[in-house]
Amino acid sequence: MRDRRNFRPVAKAAQSGFSLIEIIVVVVLIGGIVAFAASRILGGGDRAKVKLAQAQVQTLAEKVQQFQMDTGALPADLNALVAAPAGVAGWLGPYAKQGDLNDPWMHPMQYKTPGEGRAFDIVSLGADGQPGGDSVNADIRYE
Repeated sequence: MRDRRNFRPVAKAAQSGFSLIEIIVVVVLIGGIVAFAASRILGGGDRAKVKLAQAQVQTLAEKVQQFQMDTGALPADLNALVAAPAGVAGWLGPYAKQGDLNDPWMHPMQYKTPGEGRAFDIVSLGADGQPGGDSVNADIRYE
């Protein structure tokens, strides 16, 4: 006779492991959590770019003032900070690099002389590169 104590029935394939649908559901849930976390973490990059743009506008204004102290006049445009303009005596630059003339979103800084209530204005147009806007799209001006 056979010993029935050691006899185990063969497990059915449907009972072992996870089903494909269960695996897909778990992958989708994990993907959603990762996407949410990444958007929260990477969203801080916009705030950092705003702070960087504020610092760049201030630094660029100081470079314009240095140009004015050396030459006795304001530059006609920001490129005068990078290369000596023709007919300007006393230029001791370069005062800036070409890359300094762009904001963190790679939009050119806006320079206007005379400015609104001051000798000159320097403005970063924000993330969207358009005048006006809110939040990260707001204009950042030299104060």
